[in-house]
Amino acid sequence: MNIIKINISLTSLILMLFSTLSFRGIAQARAKPEAELVIPPLFDLIDSALKHNALVRFRDMDIRAKEYKLKSERTNWTRNMGLQADTRYGTFDNYAYNNTGLSTSMLLTNSRQFNYGMGVYMKFPLSDLFDRKNQINRASYELEQAHSMADAQQDELRQEVIRLYHELLLKQRVLHIRSKALGSARVNQDMIEKEFQNGLIPVVEYVRVSDIVSNVEADYEKAKSEFISSRMILEDLAGFPFTAISN
Repeated sequence: MNIIKINISLTSLILMLFSTLSFRGIAQARAKPEAELVIPPLFDLIDSALKHNALVRFRDMDIRAKEYKLKSERTNWTRNMGLQADTRYGTFDNYAYNNTGLSTSMLLTNSRQFNYGMGVYMKFPLSDLFDRKNQINRASYELEQAHSMADAQQDELRQEVIRLYHELLLKQRVLHIRSKALGSARVNQDMIEKEFQNGLIPVVEYVRVSDIVSNVEADYEKAKSEFISSRMILEDLAGFPFTAISN
């Protein structure tokens, strides 16, 4: 009699061990993702983001504009000097006046002529003379401000890429964990459903397991949505899509 009990216990133990191994294998098969996202190195993401960011390009163009403005201020004094030329062609009236003391005569003639003239002019307004140094200094400081704003914008972009990069890595790991948990929960639900149909467990236990599976599914969908959102934001910031490889 004892031998029969021992045989039954050994058989039960083998069946339980087989069921546990089968359960783990099915759960792992269900939890296996279809594709693995390949996240580029952080340095490549930062470099690409700096090249594609519109605000960074705007800061660079602002620097060039300030450089040209400074050059203009330094050569602004040349506007007060220059050459002036004048040409005229047409019919001109010429008056001749003759006074001999005894008589006075006036002669009026007209002829077609080509007249021209050329000269140099110089003018120095007092505002330009005394305020020239201030104008140059103001343009120089504006250029320095533009450089500082560009550096600050690049630093801010680098920090944002670093934050999003590690956030995406974290959400990818969380998604893997949620995926495995979901696979295990669904396998467990299938086993509980069979046991419920065979009358081995009460309704309360079946409902409890179903609620657990529903919560696990909700957690998985939430993790998946957050992962996709983080991926799309980082892709948009970097300027290129990431690739996925099949497992």
